[in-house]
Amino acid sequence: MIQDLRKKILVTGGNGQLANCIKKLTERYETDYQFEFLSSEELDITDETAVEEYFNNTKPDFCINAAAYTAVDLAESEEEKAFAINAEGVRNLAKSAKKNNTVLIHISTDYVFSGDTDISYSEDNFTAPIGVYGRSKRAGEEAALEENPKTIIIRTSWLYSEFNKNFVKTMLSLFETKDELNIVGDQYGQPTNANDLAEAIMKIIETPALSFGIFHFSNYPETTWFLFAKKIAELSKSHIKLNAISTSEYPTPAQRPVRSTMALDKIEQTYKIDLKHWENSLEECIETLTKN
Repeated sequence: MIQDLRKKILVTGGNGQLANCIKKLTERYETDYQFEFLSSEELDITDETAVEEYFNNTKPDFCINAAAYTAVDLAESEEEKAFAINAEGVRNLAKSAKKNNTVLIHISTDYVFSGDTDISYSEDNFTAPIGVYGRSKRAGEEAALEENPKTIIIRTSWLYSEFNKNFVKTMLSLFETKDELNIVGDQYGQPTNANDLAEAIMKIIETPALSFGIFHFSNYPETTWFLFAKKIAELSKSHIKLNAISTSEYPTPAQRPVRSTMALDKIEQTYKIDLKHWENSLEECIETLTKN
């Protein structure tokens, strides 16, 4: 029997949009890496014993944790569930990763910041999440760094792709049924095509000498949800009428950061990752979605 010398990459949250984007890259990387995508049904990260058994048996070289509780508003009434997945689940992965010498690449969020500043957040800026979701994700970051020194945390924002449910796909379906839509115009952030994040993660994995710690990754520059929606309408040739409204006119259970724009120079310099303008990445996504 020929021994498979390829490095093993475990991707948790194996049915999510980021995992689906990584799946698109597996062919390109299959000479050097073997991928295993596990959904939450296949590997429940909140089950410490199941996580331990998987790691002890498989001994992955890398674990990309794309499993998360991401329902920002629902989290306000499901705090225990959000923390179980986003904090304790991450701790379980980090513990087993350390025991098996696995590099943990954990995906986090701009929602760890309060969003009440005009300066772009750097990786070492003070975190002050304003909702349950952000607090649970920050607790997960802390757990990962505490349990496994070989941890890379990538905070990203406003993630979308051609897969699963996200803002871009929601807009496209609403454009087909509505004549007019109100969109929040006073919250700022950076849209990120999950395909670009998948590429960045693989570039990090390919780097011979890894730098650990926290990194920010998104497309650039900042925009608002309203301008983002406007660009989606323009690129999809929709004639919908869009109105910018204030956050106060669209109350939600969870408060969102007003401006959670992240500085991106650390990942660019450390891992030589090319950053992309959000409009260009959005155009690629719309092309994919409209040709299907």
